[in-house]
Amino acid sequence: MNFRKVGMITIGQSPRVDILPEMKKVMGKQIEVLEAGALDGLTLEEVKKFYPRKGDYILCTRMSDGTEVTVARRWMVPRIQSCIEELSKKGAELLVFLCTGRFPEFSSPTLFIESQKIMDCCLSALQGKGVRVGMLLPLRNQIEQARKGYMGSKGRIVFQAASPYGPEDELFRAIEEFKKANLHLIVMHCMGYSISMKRRVMEGTGRPVLLARTLVARVLKELLSS
Repeated sequence: MNFRKVGMITIGQSPRVDILPEMKKVMGKQIEVLEAGALDGLTLEEVKKFYPRKGDYILCTRMSDGTEVTVARRWMVPRIQSCIEELSKKGAELLVFLCTGRFPEFSSPTLFIESQKIMDCCLSALQGKGVRVGMLLPLRNQIEQARKGYMGSKGRIVFQAASPYGPEDELFRAIEEFKKANLHLIVMHCMGYSISMKRRVMEGTGRPVLLARTLVARVLKELLSS
């Protein structure tokens, strides 16, 4: 099947001008991309009602102007489902969820790609017994929820936090901590991290790096070339 329209869904606001151009370069094939965001049409003041509370699963994303926001997963689930339905009605033949957080199953009338599952399946394939992995997350208060999600991992995971939407010194601090940990590889576990950020982590640590957005784009390239 030749996919002509691909729908991209973000937990923030669309269009994701910070993500899609880099993904398109990897995907190669010229296709029509439709976008929808769980926070589309909302002001920053309106988004505040979705802020996480104690015990919530925390997600980090951005507004259309680049402002970083944190939201609780429970509020995003129905809004993401609405995005799926919206893009399907517009003719999307393939849907891609641009978030590496863990979510319940969604209902989709067409093929639905979850970035989180691509990342974690790849990590599982690489993480043999004794392998030490560095995992970069946007927020420090996401580390505990991520640690719970990887309790069954065969190797050891060292977590650090640096927002893709924040100051660069956060990334440099994370790099310095990773350098001390004697790692085999590093996973940048958020679609917000860019290719230039990956390059800095590779150069700073001397370790191979998995970047969420380009890994997902390579899977899409495989599907689009079939």
